[in-house]
Amino acid sequence: MYLRLLIGTIVGAALGLLYYKLVGCPNGSCPITAKPHRTAIYGAILGFMLSSSF
Repeated sequence: MYLRLLIGTIVGAALGLLYYKLVGCPNGSCPITAKPHRTAIYGAILGFMLSSSF
């Protein structure tokens, strides 16, 4: 169970960074997607929540 949560969190963070690279926010006005570490944390939280629901 813990391994599934860990993998879900890591995959979520990686997808968050991918979202930052592909979409991002070029002018810095977006609160979540303006910086890569914020987007990775947001993705990690979403990945954790999704992996814990299964």
